[in-house]
Amino acid sequence: MNDMKELLDRRYILKKNWVTILGALLCLYFSYHLIQGDRSYSRLVGLQQAITRDSSAYDGLVAEREKLEHRVEMLRPGSINPDYLEERARYMLGYRSDTERDLLIPR
Repeated sequence: MNDMKELLDRRYILKKNWVTILGALLCLYFSYHLIQGDRSYSRLVGLQQAITRDSSAYDGLVAEREKLEHRVEMLRPGSINPDYLEERARYMLGYRSDTERDLLIPR
């Protein structure tokens, strides 16, 4: 008889507090995914660091591209820089006069 009364009391407690139990389970579920999920805070921080790293690499590539575009612009017809054209021709053909010397600057 005691067992039956105890079972009925448990069912009554569950029926009375089912909203509270469901709310607690939902809180646990969302808390777990907030910490460990694909859209978690730690993943967000990692993505922000990747964005910072990649944007600095992008800035370096943009600067290199602008430098190359400037060098190409100096070789276009109508705006040829004679000094640069001579430098490139000597470098590509391997010519050098006897009076020229190479300076090696240590870094």
